[in-house]
Amino acid sequence: MSLRNTAQRWGAVSQLLHWGIVALIAWMAWLGLTMVDMPPTPAKINTYALHKSVGLTLLVLVVVRLAWRLYAGAPRAVPGTPTWQARIASLTHVALYVLLLGIPLSGWLFNSAAGYPLQWFKQFNLPALAGKDEGLAELAISIHEWGFWALLALVALHASAALYHHLFQGDDTLRRMLPGYRPQP
Repeated sequence: MSLRNTAQRWGAVSQLLHWGIVALIAWMAWLGLTMVDMPPTPAKINTYALHKSVGLTLLVLVVVRLAWRLYAGAPRAVPGTPTWQARIASLTHVALYVLLLGIPLSGWLFNSAAGYPLQWFKQFNLPALAGKDEGLAELAISIHEWGFWALLALVALHASAALYHHLFQGDDTLRRMLPGYRPQP
């Protein structure tokens, strides 16, 4: 399998970034939804710190993925895909990238405006994006939370479309993102 994307399939780098980001999003969703109900203990503080560190890691991986996609291109739509479906897929990908960048940035902005320090896995501190500002903190956390739910909806739509193509259309839309798949000549 090629490291770079081809006209027919996603390459190994794109697949690794795609599935790695999917796994991290699932972990972040679980962390984010469970940490708010934890009792105020050191474990809660550590869970919040982990959530922030993984979020920053996701931000970097999404930037790398976007840069890789710009460099390596993307496969063409599977032959026979209607133009309207290809356009919806493109718009969905753009919206996914916007949310995958916006959610961690809004978390970072909330953290800054709330006056909390931000560290990456206790290795180094990151600069604040803004000074302490209660109104900005409320706006940022609202964007962060609503962005998460919008991301969840888009991921469900994205996965449903891939499964629809796989199960009902019988085409390679899903298979070409799976490791080890070899398209038929």
